[in-house]
Amino acid sequence: MAGMIFGIQHFSIQDGKGIRTNIFLMGCPLKCIWCHNPEGLSETPLLSFIPDKCIMCGGCFEICPDVHISEYETHKLNRKNCKRCFKCVEICVANSLDRVGYEASVDEVMEAVMRDKRYYDSSGGGVTLTGGEPMVQFAFVKSILEECKSAGINTVIETSGFARKERFESILSLTDMFLYDIKESDPVLHKKYTGEDNGLILNNLDYLVSRGAKIILRCPIIPGLNDRRDHLEFLAGLTVKYPQILGIELMPYHKLGALKSTRLGTRKQNIYEVPSDEMMKTISEQIESFGGKMRNSL
Repeated sequence: MAGMIFGIQHFSIQDGKGIRTNIFLMGCPLKCIWCHNPEGLSETPLLSFIPDKCIMCGGCFEICPDVHISEYETHKLNRKNCKRCFKCVEICVANSLDRVGYEASVDEVMEAVMRDKRYYDSSGGGVTLTGGEPMVQFAFVKSILEECKSAGINTVIETSGFARKERFESILSLTDMFLYDIKESDPVLHKKYTGEDNGLILNNLDYLVSRGAKIILRCPIIPGLNDRRDHLEFLAGLTVKYPQILGIELMPYHKLGALKSTRLGTRKQNIYEVPSDEMMKTISEQIESFGGKMRNSL
């Protein structure tokens, strides 16, 4: 059993309880216009290019002349001709070119996970599967969860909730907590911002709550898009409707996703206002004034 990942992050303290190892999986059915991890959208490896690092050594021009083009002493990329052989990455001495995404077996992932088991045991931490959307590589994810459970390791999944209910049902007993994204309350706007409406997401949330799953809502805040009063009231209302939910974590928009999408040659993102700490504090207080339960207030 193998899957596609774009990173393993050790010693995380922000994606579940205690010290954690985060596994970043490739592939996502949503196409959020503010995506913070565009390297997780594709299910196959991507070529990253940072022009400012290029020293024009000429190696990639020789090995892939249909892709790498020298134009007025500037390195241009013709991605349409790229076969993603990544030979250019192997010879790039300036690290201007990089491969994002690689195949890893369950055993290889677990080898990385087990290196930090003593830290999980001492801190109450464990493994967090994120992405991308973990449910895209369901069989791979389920195998990792099974191995973690056999080793007595706490498991968390960060998910958009956009997957068949049967998949959540199949891994419910293997998952200690869900970090569940709620991006937009209005179904029409949700489709505009992500490519899909939010009906399936809300139905799966209802199902998980009914089955006693531990859930924290993770809610991105993008000023000018979803910082509206009606959306904040909706978020508050979810914790009122489902008092079992542990609370809401607000995730402020940042511009790094737009920078990464440029380097990867994926769909160009618009740039939005980065919310200040004061703005985020005000939004948190608004949600609480509507009866909502914030995670940082527990």
